[in-house]
Amino acid sequence: MDQSDIFEDVESEDDDFVGNDIELMKGVLVSDSDWTAETILSQLSKGNIALNPRFQRRDAWSDERKSRFIESLLLNIPIPQLVLAEIPGTRGKFVVIDGKQRLLALQKFSGQSGAPLRLQGLTVRTDLNGLTWDQLRAGASRADDVAAFENSTIRTTFVRGHTSERALYTIFHRLNSGSVALSPQELRHVLHPGPFIDFAFDFSEQSQVFVDLLGRDGKPDFRMRDVEVLIRFFGFQYFLDEYSGDLKEFLDSTVKKLNVRWVSESYEIRRVADHCVEAIQFTQEIFEEDAFSKATQKGFERRFNRAVFDIMVFYFSDPKVRSLVLQEGPDVKQLFFDLCSQNEEFRRSLESTTKTVGATIKRLGIWGEVLAEALDNNIEGLSRLRASRPWAIAV
Repeated sequence: MDQSDIFEDVESEDDDFVGNDIELMKGVLVSDSDWTAETILSQLSKGNIALNPRFQRRDAWSDERKSRFIESLLLNIPIPQLVLAEIPGTRGKFVVIDGKQRLLALQKFSGQSGAPLRLQGLTVRTDLNGLTWDQLRAGASRADDVAAFENSTIRTTFVRGHTSERALYTIFHRLNSGSVALSPQELRHVLHPGPFIDFAFDFSEQSQVFVDLLGRDGKPDFRMRDVEVLIRFFGFQYFLDEYSGDLKEFLDSTVKKLNVRWVSESYEIRRVADHCVEAIQFTQEIFEEDAFSKATQKGFERRFNRAVFDIMVFYFSDPKVRSLVLQEGPDVKQLFFDLCSQNEEFRRSLESTTKTVGATIKRLGIWGEVLAEALDNNIEGLSRLRASRPWAIAV
């Protein structure tokens, strides 16, 4: 289910997780314990393990895979550990660093989240296929199976005493348990809850344009990368002059600020999100199957490039720019191809990581200048860029 094959491996928040600051890990305590499945289900039902309900809608595992996981617990087969980080300022409340899918499977099987899981595809305990947890508990002859499940142990690692979110990002980035750790955007949703980030999640999930662009099989991306690129769009629209080159910090700050501003500015924020969708559709009309891909002298590449997405939606979200393109009729696709294949500085800016502000601002400036020249008109986004970063506009 991992969609990394469609994403070019640049402009990722992972670029910021270098983990070289030894001060970052001072005071962090890590301990292990063997929790039982019954204990974990109890903690989930009490809300002591933060699994945002929206995560359940981005569940990656099929019912058969969930069932095989439950079968492993019944058979006492070792499974990968969970990693939980205690939420600062609380005692006994945790955020999931690694193991979200396993916890969602337990929730589903126990009936804590929607329709309970009906076991299927079991290869050893085939006699349990078709049963739910309630049916398992109701059968007098299944008492041993119920006890085996409830008392099955799951090694759980606890992280306590962290004073910086970056410590958590560093820990999960370095995990190598053979499972899929929480993505940066998933962790952001847990650490910075609020009305704006909930809106960004729901909007990207309900927008068919976003689902078609970044989802799979008609479903939204389970790693929430659609939410990430939408928040990137908001960040560059609202806080471009504050971007310092640390993408993780920039997106966290964007979420926190717009969470606060939601009550007074929700109408405007929704309108800006609609402009993002319009920009995506406009780019797709112009570039067709090559939309949001980087170009080389050999042609357009196939992978979705976040950096290309940023510069296209930044300018094409402006209705005036879209209107000028339609009126003036410049071959925007050819302009972009020529720029990628002939301007080495621009091409490098699409291939660079986000560790420096230079590449991000440079590509926005160069593409904006090319568009403005082709349209023979001022562009509001470029004017903002010129005002805040005058060094970025040299083509």
